[in-house]
Amino acid sequence: MEQDQQLTVVITGASSGVGLQAAKALAEREQWHVVMACRNLEKAENAAKTVGIPPDSYTIMHLDLASLESVRQFVQNFRTSGNSLDALVCNAAIYMPLLKEPLRSGDGYELSVATNHLGHFLLCNLMLEDLKKSSSSEPRLVILGTVTHNPKELGGKIPPRPDLGDLKGFEAGFKQPYSMIDGKKFEPVKAYKDSKVCNVLTMRELHRRYHESTGITFNSLYPGCVATTALFRDHYPLFQKLFPLFQKYITGGFVSEEEAGKRVAAVVADPEYKQSGAYWSWGNRQKKNGKSFVQAVSPEASDDDKAERLWDLSTKLVGLT
Repeated sequence: MEQDQQLTVVITGASSGVGLQAAKALAEREQWHVVMACRNLEKAENAAKTVGIPPDSYTIMHLDLASLESVRQFVQNFRTSGNSLDALVCNAAIYMPLLKEPLRSGDGYELSVATNHLGHFLLCNLMLEDLKKSSSSEPRLVILGTVTHNPKELGGKIPPRPDLGDLKGFEAGFKQPYSMIDGKKFEPVKAYKDSKVCNVLTMRELHRRYHESTGITFNSLYPGCVATTALFRDHYPLFQKLFPLFQKYITGGFVSEEEAGKRVAAVVADPEYKQSGAYWSWGNRQKKNGKSFVQAVSPEASDDDKAERLWDLSTKLVGLT
């Protein structure tokens, strides 16, 4: 991307973990101004100061992805700022493995699918217009993936495995008794994994529909197992203590938040990540100077018919015509 002009990137969920470190890594490349799109403004401000993001290189804006109204308001506020949008990073996610009953968003949807998929789906669709007018010759839209979306990978083999079924939950508008995408019994871990399959399907469908006509690069990445992030804050304390050690010393999959943030920044800004429709990975075993490669996504996440149907049903649920 061009070096000689200020470029703007929006990163969702940038107040902690990978999103915060990606914001820092991009802000340190002087041509980038980072819009940290977060629910808690005070937390985001403190986090930016704590990791030392230069004060003039970021703006914090309110965004609650669980609320479709908040997504629309964010887009309006961004446009009022007059900034050109050159990259959008859909990073925020919630994971609530210990829930017994589903929580629902203000719009009535199960909270994992509302936050991780539907909020981002609406944001991507609305901000496509801004990316089309980008001042960069290489605008990019990046959606974070996870190894757990893919049952062919070690991290995806652990049950419950993701399965969107025939999208019965979407068809029913997630109205009672439906909370899961496949219409089956509520399982909080599966709800998270299912939402991440939706993220990959969305990226692929964005690429199919818009890459050729707009020149925007759409891709996803799995930055490695970041076992220390706030994503696990709702898990058992013992899990939070042992999981990083397990990833570090048993699987070799551990990646620091800082390293993962740098990988996200590279996919946003570096020329070698210009390929659209790609799912970038550094593998499950972290080698020193390990190189990234384009990884195959799960069979379900590469189902083009399902992607198209998911797109049509999601369009209805978020109120896009």
